[in-house]
This record gives sequence, structure tokens and C-alpha cells, in this order.
Amino acid sequence: MSLTLHYHPLSSFCWKALVALYENGAPFTPNLVNLGDPAERAALLALWPIGRFPVLRDETRGETVPESSIVIEYLDRHYPGATRLIAEDPELALQTRLRDRFLDLYVHLPMQKIVGDRLRPADAKDPHGVAEARAQLRTSYAILDQQLAHGGWMMGEGFGLADCAAAPALFYGNKVEPIGEGHRHLAAYLERLQARPSFARVLNQAEPYFGMFPKET
Repeated sequence: MSLTLHYHPLSSFCWKALVALYENGAPFTPNLVNLGDPAERAALLALWPIGRFPVLRDETRGETVPESSIVIEYLDRHYPGATRLIAEDPELALQTRLRDRFLDLYVHLPMQKIVGDRLRPADAKDPHGVAEARAQLRTSYAILDQQLAHGGWMMGEGFGLADCAAAPALFYGNKVEPIGEGHRHLAAYLERLQARPSFARVLNQAEPYFGMFPKET
């Protein structure tokens, strides 16, 4: 196959790319990378010196594509499928990219801050940083709840880039800072995401690894 996705099945940003690939329908080879293995880590660094997931390698075009949003843009441009992930209308495309950035910066990253703190030793915890992250999540939930009052997908009727970003961010976010009954539109949207075949497939594949997710201490 031309496309290989270098990833880890618990990585939230990898989930974002996987949802897009399953929506898109482009055939690809998944390559699970164990960063604890020196050889596998070195191979990933050779592709992308930052050493972060996901990385898409396209042998046909000779391209290495890092960063989940860029992976999705690349797929939409060079391997378009039945589901167009970014609208052709430039204004709607701009708003989609804005929503994608909002989800990554103000849901995804605060969620990762909380999860990362759970992995720290007891004498290196950052309670102030975690409190800030929780506050940011609550603010973001309120904003998204209003935006989702229409009851559709993130940008309306069509599933796209912003939904790919929302699925892992909200799934994990709900585990570390529950969405709660006060945000019923957002909670219903998360249920729709989890029922979407592309994301349901990602969750099913990740299930054997869920025991590795750090619990609150």
C-alpha cells in the first residue's frame, strides 16, 4: 500500500487521523510504534525528528506528512473519498479550520495536561496547571454546547475535519473532566460521535489498550 500511518492505538491525536482515514476509505497500512523500543523510536525520529504521533508516509508521492490536521488535509486533497472532510467553499473551510484549532488548543491540549499530570511522580505534580486545564475544559464545553444546539455535526449536516478533532478530545476529556448534565447538546454530540462507524472502529481497536490509560491518583 502507498500509505502507512505510524501511530499508537491510545494516542488521541492518532485517533483523529484514524477517524479521517476510516471516513475517507483510503487503504493504508497501520504501523504501531512502541516508543519504549529504541529501534522503533529511532525509525519514527528518522521520519519526523519531533518524534510525535501520528505520521503518515506516502510512498507513491514520496511524502512524509506529520500532524493530525495536516494529515487530514493531505488525505482530502490527494486521496479524496466519499466523505469530504473540508468543505470546498472557502468561507466554510476557514470556519472548519477554526473549529479544528479550537478543539485542539482548548479541549485536546488541556485534556492531555490532566492525563500527563497523572503520569508524573508524586513530587512533580502540577495542581495549579491541572486546575487551569480543568477550567479551560469547562469553558470550552460551554462554548461548544451552544454551537451544537442545532443537533448535527460540528459544522452542521456534514461530518468533517472538526468532528475528527472532536471525537478523541471529547472522549478523553469526558473521562478527566466529565461533560455533565449542564451541557446536554455536547453530551448528545459525543454519543453521536461514538456511534459513528469510523470512530466506533477506532474505539474498538483501542479497547485492548485501555488498561494503560492512567487513572486519577
